[in-house]
Amino acid sequence: MASVTYDHVWKKFGDFTALNDLNIQVEDKEFLVLVGPSGCGKTTALRCLAGLEEVSGGKVLIGNNPVNDVAPKDRDIAMVFQSYALYPHMTVFDNMAFGLKLRKVPKNEIKTRVEDAAKILGIEQLLKRKPRELSGGQRQRVAVGRAIVREPKVFLFDEPLSNLDAKLRVQTRAEISKLHQRLQTTFIYVTHDQTEAMTMASRIAVMNKGVLQQLDTPQNLYDRPANLFVAGFIGSPAMNFFPAHLRKEGSSLCVDLGSAVLNVPEDRTATYMPYVDREVIFGIRPENIHNPLFVPAGIHAEPVEAKVDVTELMGNEILLYLVTGDNQFVARVDPRTRFTMGEKVQVVFNMDNFHLFDPATDRENPQAVR
Repeated sequence: MASVTYDHVWKKFGDFTALNDLNIQVEDKEFLVLVGPSGCGKTTALRCLAGLEEVSGGKVLIGNNPVNDVAPKDRDIAMVFQSYALYPHMTVFDNMAFGLKLRKVPKNEIKTRVEDAAKILGIEQLLKRKPRELSGGQRQRVAVGRAIVREPKVFLFDEPLSNLDAKLRVQTRAEISKLHQRLQTTFIYVTHDQTEAMTMASRIAVMNKGVLQQLDTPQNLYDRPANLFVAGFIGSPAMNFFPAHLRKEGSSLCVDLGSAVLNVPEDRTATYMPYVDREVIFGIRPENIHNPLFVPAGIHAEPVEAKVDVTELMGNEILLYLVTGDNQFVARVDPRTRFTMGEKVQVVFNMDNFHLFDPATDRENPQAVR
């Protein structure tokens, strides 16, 4: 097993910078997820580690060993791609065994490794089939099995679930999480799906335009995003943002949205007092906006008048798309809510859970510990 280090890694394609001074330390046996929108550099980072791309600057290390000049086949990694890349004329057994045969591994050991991996993945009964006889989920398990038999120091996954339907994605991501616990190996996983990242990772690296935005645990990314990009990317539906003005009223603070004025709870007044009379961006997640009839006990609730634009009944909750003044926002409310499209309603904001960002830097201002 091994740690992985990106030490001031740059990758350029001509004038385009795909990775901009990337610094990440992945601990031994960790499950790290690289997440971000298309073109953010996450797959490039994975390919640089695998040796499929040469870095333009900096060092990539596996364990304590720089691998910049090491051939991909000698890096002791195994990669699962978005496409299953199975040989159609080979059986499942032969697909899984192919890499071992190239390495001249003894036949008895190949048989043992393939059968053990198939048992772990629940595909023992498929070993004699060809890929065309398999479902998408089964093919994906074969691709994972082909990586397992290698017994590498590091597993790399490049959006392996994107070709599966929604139900199978949920099932397979649970299987990959259990596989990590069982193998106790370093996993580095690339996805654009923040739900996958939040449910699978021990830590998440959020990237945008080749730059690492924040590296932290899923809960810390959700509770304490470093900037507007992370706040808007992590969470579904995304955090709501309002241009606002922070001002003082007597000994209290309030956030003026233009169409509503929200009082800051007393226990957070001292934190934000240095930022009085400044323009800010007020952020609040949809789950912290409630129907007044079903407000959780003990919160600092501030009312906001709004008009219902769209309603989405999800069964266990309702998503309300609302408009107040010039601002559109989303609320995730109790399923007993009976608001209708076009109706003028009142919702309440939970002011125990809000964020203020600096419009000039996009960073939380201040980054208060809550």
